[in-house]
Amino acid sequence: MSQLAGVKVMVIDDSNTIRRSAEIFLGQAGCEVILAEDGFDALAKISDRLPDVIFVDVMMPRLDGYQTCSLIKKNPRYKTTPVIMLSSKDGLFDRARGRMVGSDEYLTKPFTKDSLLQAVAAHIRSV
Repeated sequence: MSQLAGVKVMVIDDSNTIRRSAEIFLGQAGCEVILAEDGFDALAKISDRLPDVIFVDVMMPRLDGYQTCSLIKKNPRYKTTPVIMLSSKDGLFDRARGRMVGSDEYLTKPFTKDSLLQAVAAHIRSV
C-alpha cells in the first residue's frame, strides 16, 4: 500500500495501546502519524498539522468522539477532512449518531491493520 506514503493521519484515542497500534500499522504503510490523547489535544494539533484523514475514538474523557467530530466538521477549513469514528460499540444507534455529527465512516475496535489501511485508502483525496 505504497499509495499511502506521506498521507497525514491523525489518531485521537485515550488508549495508549490503540494509539500505538495505529501508529505502527500506519507508519509501516508510510503514513505520517499524528497522535492525540483526547479531543482538546487533537483540536490544538489539527491547525498546525492539517491531517488528511482523522480517526477519532467515540468514548473519551472531557470531549468525546462525537463532540470532537462535530467541532472538526463545523470548521469550514476542515469540513471536507474525512473523520472516521473508532468504537468498540457496533450498534445501529452508534453508527447513526456518528453520521449525524458528520463522520465519514465507522470502524469497530479492535481494528486490523488491513481495515485501518483500507479506511485511509478509501478516504484520501488524490493530490
